[in-house]
Amino acid sequence: APMGTCWGDIAEGVRVEVPNTDCSLPTKVFWIAGIVKLAGYNALLRYEGFENDSSLDFWCNICGSDIHPVGWCATSGKPLVPPRTIQHKYTNWKAFLVKRLTGAKTLPPDFSQKVSESMQYPFKTSMRVEVVDKTHLCRTRVAVVENVIGGRLRLVYEESEDKTDDFWCHMYSPLIHHIGWSRSIGHRFKRSDITKKQDGHFDAPPHLFMKVKEVDAAGEWFKEGMKLEAIDPLNLSAICVATIRKVLADGYLMIGIDGSEAADGSDWFCYHATSPSIFPVGFCEINMIELTPPRGYAKLPFKWFDYLRETDSIAAPVKLFNKEVPNHGFHVGMKLEAVDLMEPRLVCVATVTRIIHRLLRIHFDGWEDEYDQWVDCESPDLYPVGWCQLTGYQLQPPAPQSSRDSQSSSSKQKKKAKSQQYKGHKKMTSLQLKEELLDGEEYSFLQGASDQESNGSASYYIKQEP
Repeated sequence: APMGTCWGDIAEGVRVEVPNTDCSLPTKVFWIAGIVKLAGYNALLRYEGFENDSSLDFWCNICGSDIHPVGWCATSGKPLVPPRTIQHKYTNWKAFLVKRLTGAKTLPPDFSQKVSESMQYPFKTSMRVEVVDKTHLCRTRVAVVENVIGGRLRLVYEESEDKTDDFWCHMYSPLIHHIGWSRSIGHRFKRSDITKKQDGHFDAPPHLFMKVKEVDAAGEWFKEGMKLEAIDPLNLSAICVATIRKVLADGYLMIGIDGSEAADGSDWFCYHATSPSIFPVGFCEINMIELTPPRGYAKLPFKWFDYLRETDSIAAPVKLFNKEVPNHGFHVGMKLEAVDLMEPRLVCVATVTRIIHRLLRIHFDGWEDEYDQWVDCESPDLYPVGWCQLTGYQLQPPAPQSSRDSQSSSSKQKKKAKSQQYKGHKKMTSLQLKEELLDGEEYSFLQGASDQESNGSASYYIKQEP
């Protein structure tokens, strides 16, 4: 996510310069505010001088273009004007600010530059990639990058003449690869009907794609027929009994879900050996997750010991699975914006409802639990609150009651009581200020003498409203 690596010191108490909406001047003026609370990219701000009065607190995206480090107004020649509500409190606002801001933290001076740099993406339109065929998960096809938004790619399959046959994924998704990848590891590939590249299309350089860890397949390794547990890519709320169907090169495995495979293997799918979406036999039982047994399997409750004996198969050795658990910091009840991986063009309001090591149960607010998805904590499809607003991507709000009622009434699971009600963010009209000056009106601003502030010396321009 943008700014993920340089969020750094942004915390409660940090001061910023923001537009002052509590004033009747015809031009855009600014005042200093402190961060009261952070929610993803969004900060609840309170104007300096309001002390414990929260009546004019407002939410805004901290990476937005109207948020500046303290001192920006001075260097840009912009006026600092105290809000009208508290104007009467002090006669010498300059002295007040100097006192309040000495020793306070603000944003780094290059913050906005860092924001724009973190939103430059290496994938460009017209690049060709190999991506999973959404109609046959067992194979890949060539697709061309049509749009890039916030690092998410809209890929159009190469044969699609009207450009409607598309697939959305993040640029770091494990589902996309460089041209030639399938052949190099022995993965099925659907040749394009197009014999030569279309004008302007070019292969995306291999170094742009997410790297997988190197594995040592020379010693004890996964073998065809071994059993394991895997997240079903066609139903991400389920962890299922699965089998390794084929061992490819470079640590890649073709996996099938027991009891629901097509005879031709067209619904096998590729997971890397280090994937956080595959688990050793017994993982669900140990972690009290419901394991989905093979379709049509009669001996319930499902017991792995019996099943392995009946199918004359062995469990994949536990030591071959990825056991790394990052210190991810997610907690149950946290809100976020998450891709609906069953409809990956949609980014939705979501809540973390369970955490098993690195695995997160993502619930889509307003939808039944059966639509929940198991997602890894480092998935490129999870974003902080405010990501859609920052990148210009459309956020799907929680499902309203009417569409909830029309959801499948056959929902097997009872709806969990919501631990948190979604209250939405305050509308951010406060930042949509008129920028144009009224003709003929001129304002003379008082220039404060230079004082030592938290970020070095800065002159404050302070104007008392008449």
